[in-house]
Amino acid sequence: MFRCLILAILLFGMLGVLAELYLIEHNEDWWQLVPMYLLVVGPLAVVWTMARPAAASLRSFQLLMTLYVIAGIIGIYQHYTGNAEFELEMYPSRAGFELFWESLKGATPALAPGTMTLFGLLGLASIFRHPQLASKKMPME
Repeated sequence: MFRCLILAILLFGMLGVLAELYLIEHNEDWWQLVPMYLLVVGPLAVVWTMARPAAASLRSFQLLMTLYVIAGIIGIYQHYTGNAEFELEMYPSRAGFELFWESLKGATPALAPGTMTLFGLLGLASIFRHPQLASKKMPME
């Protein structure tokens, strides 16, 4: 029951963020399409995992959620560096903490891709120690 609740919350969040990225036209280059594709595949994987919690669906889900974590980290880097480049174009003398702080507050939300990482971790937590993933011990012959 608890696993299903976490997966339902995850599904709701994924669909919401997918809608948000679609509405803000998050598709200028191929990097921006990565979360869009993941957010299309993710809900399908959640439904598959809920409907058929077998080893194949759970391992596929683990892989996908790991990609979510990685995509979130790369996205934070992409957003931050884009903001830093813009800040340096506008204010070439900025450096150190001031540049860091202004880059975090820039036009592109630097921490927003962390949502993908959060989704990935939530997905991984939802199947942590799942009974279908328990190793089957082979009897000694």
